[in-house]
Amino acid sequence: MDIYKKKSNWNIFLALFGLLILIITLVYSNFLAKNLIQKEEANAKIYVKAAKDFLENSGGLNEEVGLHENILLDNKLRLILEDEQGVLEGTNWGEEKDLDQAFLSQQKEVFLNSGKEYLRGSGYAAKVYYFNTELVGYINYYPYIQMLLVGSFILMGYFFITASKRGEQNRVWAGMAKETAHQLGTPISAIIAWIEHLKLTEIDEEQAEIVEELRNDVNRLELVADRFSKIGSEPVLTATNIYAEIEKCKLYMERRAPRKVTFDYPQKSDGKLIVKINQHLFDWVIENLIRNSLDAMDGKGKLTCVIYEDGGWVTIDISDTGKGIPSSKFNTIFQPGFTTKKRGWGLGLSLAKRIIENYHNGKIFVKNSKPNENTTFTIKLPKAIL
Repeated sequence: MDIYKKKSNWNIFLALFGLLILIITLVYSNFLAKNLIQKEEANAKIYVKAAKDFLENSGGLNEEVGLHENILLDNKLRLILEDEQGVLEGTNWGEEKDLDQAFLSQQKEVFLNSGKEYLRGSGYAAKVYYFNTELVGYINYYPYIQMLLVGSFILMGYFFITASKRGEQNRVWAGMAKETAHQLGTPISAIIAWIEHLKLTEIDEEQAEIVEELRNDVNRLELVADRFSKIGSEPVLTATNIYAEIEKCKLYMERRAPRKVTFDYPQKSDGKLIVKINQHLFDWVIENLIRNSLDAMDGKGKLTCVIYEDGGWVTIDISDTGKGIPSSKFNTIFQPGFTTKKRGWGLGLSLAKRIIENYHNGKIFVKNSKPNENTTFTIKLPKAIL
């Protein structure tokens, strides 16, 4: 559980760090844009003053045009010059737009509606309307473009790393499960041999009953080993009446549950809904959920199961009256290693999710939970088409 708490803290830290970077970028970009706007406004005023001084000290039209060209040749400011007769002339808007009176009039209205004041000059530049260069717009958009690119890179990296990590985890769980099955094989074989040896000796009726129970437990161990061996392999699914399968799991667990725990489970005679399952693996999931419920109820309470059809799904709701699960942990409990118990590896629900979703194309999730009242797990399996 501590692992996922630390993971959550790291995610919060990285999110805050990314937000800090974005804020710094926005502030600095706005600072650059503001300074550039001030500089461009100062350049416009210099231009107006230069043109005004020239006109006051020169009387030649040719010289006036030459000054106009020289001053604006390298100037990237977009200006609209209005002479004393109201004729407009643009600079740096493009060859066609620089003389387009309709376009320039429209831009002039935009300038006046923005609340800015035009600069007063004389002659062909009696009124000067100044506009910022495209560079200002680029600077304003820069942090958003940067955020988009960095965000896309982070998302791609996150999905790639997550997929890679998930694949690695799957290989580890499958390898561990197969190794567990392999290790169980040797002692199981030895126990079977000893049981057969005992059967050949002279034993009384009570001892024979004990030997028979030992054989039943060994059969159970063989089933557990078989379940582990199937993790990581493609299981064989067979059409099964879900009512009959749930009753079989219930009968097995009921005999091993505390006496103060009651079961309200459907019987196979209550209905018939066919799903395709691998019985060994599916039974493992149901038994795991029942075992978790028994642990949560501390030896007393009620276990309930409801089966119903929902569209193309067969839905199984398994409830208990135990301690409950916080809503914040609904997803975390299915992650490998998560456990609230002092014992255990925290793999039961993780493997249950893998079995239902990867092998049976179904869904498993916490439907609802109230502290110290009830918890309901839901399993949804595709209805078999026969």
